[in-house]
Amino acid sequence: MERLWGLLQGAKRLSPRPSQTIYKHVEGTQQGCPEEEEEEEEEVAKPPGHFCPMELRGPEPLGSHAGRQNLELWAAAGRRAAPYLVLTALLIFTGAFLLGYVAFRGSCQKLDHVWTDTHYVGLQYPDRTHPNTLHWVDAAGRLGEQLPLEDPDVYCPYSATGNATGELVYAHYGRPEDLQHLRTRGVEPAGRLLLVRLGVISFAQKVASAQDFGAGGVLIYPDPADFPQGPHKPGLSSNRAVYGHVHLGTGDPYTPGFPSFNQTQFPPVQSSGLPSIPAQPISADIAFLLLRKLAGPVAPQEWQGQLSGSPYRLGPGPGLHLGVNNRRASTPISNIFGCIEGRSEPDHYVVIGAQRDAWGPGAAKSAVGTAILLELVRTFSSMVSNGFQPRRSLLFISWDGGDFGSVGSTEWLEGYISLLHLKAVVYVSLDNAVLGDDKFHAKTSPLLISLIENILKQVESPNHSGQTLYEQVAFSNHSWDAEVIQPLPMDSSAYSFTAFAGVPAIEFSFVEDGQVYPFLNTKDDTYENLHKVLRGRLPAVAQAVAQFAGQLLIRLSHDHLLPLDFGRYGDVVLRHIGSLNEFSGDLKARGLTLQWVYSARGDYIRAAEKLRKEIYSSEESDERLTRMYNVRIMRVEYYFLSQYVSPADSPFRHIFLGRGDHTLGALLNHVRLLRSSSSETLGAAISGVAPGLGFQESRFRRQLALLTWTLQGAANALSGDVWNIDNNF
Repeated sequence: MERLWGLLQGAKRLSPRPSQTIYKHVEGTQQGCPEEEEEEEEEVAKPPGHFCPMELRGPEPLGSHAGRQNLELWAAAGRRAAPYLVLTALLIFTGAFLLGYVAFRGSCQKLDHVWTDTHYVGLQYPDRTHPNTLHWVDAAGRLGEQLPLEDPDVYCPYSATGNATGELVYAHYGRPEDLQHLRTRGVEPAGRLLLVRLGVISFAQKVASAQDFGAGGVLIYPDPADFPQGPHKPGLSSNRAVYGHVHLGTGDPYTPGFPSFNQTQFPPVQSSGLPSIPAQPISADIAFLLLRKLAGPVAPQEWQGQLSGSPYRLGPGPGLHLGVNNRRASTPISNIFGCIEGRSEPDHYVVIGAQRDAWGPGAAKSAVGTAILLELVRTFSSMVSNGFQPRRSLLFISWDGGDFGSVGSTEWLEGYISLLHLKAVVYVSLDNAVLGDDKFHAKTSPLLISLIENILKQVESPNHSGQTLYEQVAFSNHSWDAEVIQPLPMDSSAYSFTAFAGVPAIEFSFVEDGQVYPFLNTKDDTYENLHKVLRGRLPAVAQAVAQFAGQLLIRLSHDHLLPLDFGRYGDVVLRHIGSLNEFSGDLKARGLTLQWVYSARGDYIRAAEKLRKEIYSSEESDERLTRMYNVRIMRVEYYFLSQYVSPADSPFRHIFLGRGDHTLGALLNHVRLLRSSSSETLGAAISGVAPGLGFQESRFRRQLALLTWTLQGAANALSGDVWNIDNNF
């Protein structure tokens, strides 16, 4: 116990405090670094005085200096998450949870290894001496009345700094299709400041779309229409703005593709995902003042919100001047690791992690996930002490720098990418696990869908006594996966594992039906508010989350054969090909064909079916053969990273989830230009590709080659040895 809790204690000194950290600018010699300000929060639940300790044994003696230093780390998160630990302590150790292995028998729990990684990353903070400002501008271009930004701590990390002046335009959620609609209505976004609503897409995507359409700056506000309403539903105060970073990517944007270890000197490059225009969050109160001033056409009905007494208009409105003065600082962050070694395949890792930091109290953002992570460590340590032996190693990680765009996890991936794509089996994220209690969603790789279905049938629903989660979902929608499964978005902490490293990943959560949790990324994300939103059902929901995560880890670490459905990607390709088939006639008229994609897809399906038959007819007791099959299965995701593009230029090389011209989505958007050149900008913005000059045959041929050979390579790799490859490509 001492070593792990000591590690967390040390992390407190090295990085912003987990769970209740507010990032602040520090004056004087440490200018630009974060200052930790702890908010006083009413205690809703108090931990028991006899919290059972965990005993850890590592390579160093507990009395050694190294042992004491390492020991200073998992404890800070333990104390910060104390109310949640009490909650999960009561949940996880119930009934037959985790196949009966969960009962504590003494305090002889172990981890085989505990360590930390420290990175020096470039983070951006508000300049307290020069706060961000918003002014009206008169017809002569002179600054007028200043609009109050109620909380100077709320900002958009990685916004471009400087000034932007222009007329105001209302752009709904700031999606490419929203901005395209403005143009069709005769309202040009270029050169204007855009007022956009929070939600649907990430802050970074909103700013990137605005930049693609030539806007000068972006103001992001929470509209009451997008949040719970009613006397018994807690809502976000109208004077609260919401925090969010605007880097269209993950990790340290000032060292793209490189790990930020030891303050290493890197080439003077920046991520292509850094915006070139300023952005600033504002409250609903400020947005109300702005919306009242807008003229121009009335916005469509679906764009209407609940702020103004009259219909929302598109604009343009009066001139505004936005000044953003955020400052960059080199900041140390620390990730914390604990490992239980596997018995048969110790060099294969099942990884589970949770973000430890948060902007504000972070009850839903990080504290619940951290609490469940710590309890899973305790649970599996106890299981091992009682005789459980996982085949594969379990790697538990507490991430730092998550609120700046999964910085801690991405820097770790960048540092060990050549190792991890060979050894990491799956990544399980506990971030944002409890945001409501109505619906269960899983953002995941297709490889995990069958396993998710199986586990949903074993976990009891927190909403319907006597029903499993699967029965709850299937009752409202017979196509359970359409209800539950979603692709991994870039703002998910699991995204980099799949799109960058080629490791299948999952992030799951309970959410409110039709409404979002209103306090995420604000100073109101407290335990009390989370408890109110869930109407006292937090224990039941957290129990379901813990059971689902525990069952995932059991299956992934202990099953003889990895439970990854490698045949699922054949269905994914078929679904996308169905969209491409619509344009086969247009391509044929130009002497072009998609036949090579069809052939590669057929080879992949045949390779998957052949492997399935080999496994079915093999002896399960043959450890050598089983390991060989597991190696082929666990690397399927990696096969879909295009080997024909540079990781430095296109870090997200996954042909289905990535960004760039090599992706299937980019090919589909390009082919659409055969029929509608006016949608070029829209398609380019969605796929992350710079707008071109309409359909280009040379570009199409290159995209088709990149996609086809990546898919064909996946089929060949799945076949095994070169003498086993059988295709007619």
